[in-house]
Amino acid sequence: MTASLVTPGMQVSTTSECEAGEGTIERDGTIISTVIGQFSIAEGIGSVAATKMVNSVSIGDTVICEITRLNEKNGEAQILVIEGQTGSITPDQLYGQFRVTDLVDRYMHQTSDAVRRRDICRAEVKRVSPVVSISFRDRNDCGVLHAICPPCGSTLIAELNGDWNVKCPNCDYQSFRALADNFAAGWAELETGASALNNPGKRWGKQAETLFAKGPSGRATFIAADVREDGREKSYFRFEGEGGSAGGRRDKPAPGTRLFIGGLPRDVTTEQIRDLFEKHGVVKDCFLPAGDGTANKGFGFITFSSKDEATAAISALNSHKISGRRIAVKDADDDSKKGNNKRKDPEGTKVYVGNLPFKATEDAIKKHFEGTATVNGMVLATDKNTGKPKGFAFIWIAEGDKGEEIVAKMNGSELMGRKIKVDIAQGGKKSSHAAKGGDGKPVKSNRELQAMREEEQDSKKPRSRPHPKKE
Repeated sequence: MTASLVTPGMQVSTTSECEAGEGTIERDGTIISTVIGQFSIAEGIGSVAATKMVNSVSIGDTVICEITRLNEKNGEAQILVIEGQTGSITPDQLYGQFRVTDLVDRYMHQTSDAVRRRDICRAEVKRVSPVVSISFRDRNDCGVLHAICPPCGSTLIAELNGDWNVKCPNCDYQSFRALADNFAAGWAELETGASALNNPGKRWGKQAETLFAKGPSGRATFIAADVREDGREKSYFRFEGEGGSAGGRRDKPAPGTRLFIGGLPRDVTTEQIRDLFEKHGVVKDCFLPAGDGTANKGFGFITFSSKDEATAAISALNSHKISGRRIAVKDADDDSKKGNNKRKDPEGTKVYVGNLPFKATEDAIKKHFEGTATVNGMVLATDKNTGKPKGFAFIWIAEGDKGEEIVAKMNGSELMGRKIKVDIAQGGKKSSHAAKGGDGKPVKSNRELQAMREEEQDSKKPRSRPHPKKE
């Protein structure tokens, strides 16, 4: 039979004409090709002579691979070829996996500390099912054969310098690789080979441990955006309003140099504000957030090169009119002008009053303390959703030096048929109960907790309903 070119999956014959031979399989009376090649029948056997062999990986094979994926404790490499065999790899064995302990005879914090993506390596196959597992550790001829510099792309060369065994000949990049004996080809001529530069079994020095301590993000290397090495200063584009620091971050201005501008007309532009303020000093940054369909949102920020210039701008331009509107100019970092001051408690000793009747009002509580203490202020606790009283309150009494005496007298007194609980509150003066928890925050006293439990139980008691009288 004349040979013809076939592809995998093609029906090439039937069992009535021949038997399945090399490169074919028999399915339901038909002969199907499994490879690309020339089909022919000889002596009753149909076979396909593959134009390119497809090889299966076996345990103990030596493979050449490229690192394609790295996780913290494991990685993956694409198998390019099996050494000593021609042809490609079967699709189900195209990738080999390895662990961080399979890299080199030395403790590695993570896989990227010994290999990097795009490194070309030699490895030994340790397992083929359910996945292909490879190792670089057990043989000196296994490891990295070729690596490039992450910042500039140049080919790395082997050179031992403290903790590092490779360096870039064009920039100051140094790192560690799990080197094979014939890394960079010429090293195979040495007696020990490049694998000796891995310092097997040795502890890491201070230089490497300092880098490892920064974590994965601290020792990550990225391709440089500008790799010119001609001595010119590198410049980077930035948007108006952004600082010139790397990564798009705005430099933190010196105290007193950054001003807030409020009350701006919505049609005024950044350029107009910059021109106005530049009369009073060197403007380092001017930023007006854009509004919805307007040039700005009615406010902005401007930064001067010195505090004196910023102070002069405040004196000259605060209440200055722009398009009929008076603008406000002030120090953007002045907290005293932001209205964030906390509410101050009334003067006196803070006292907790619990187990109150739910119908007790502030006037009723104040009247109850008349003749015993002068109440300077009061907060009656209420539910934030319903507004109903919670059964306790805080009062501030003027007689701070007699706080304990007043508490002893009023605790257990009766108000509207209930015996109330009175105690020095957390944060009150001369409080013997102002204990703090492990997190440094005040904790409630036993009396407060007991009062809260009683109040909760009282609120859950079923209310009796009057029964209609029987006639």
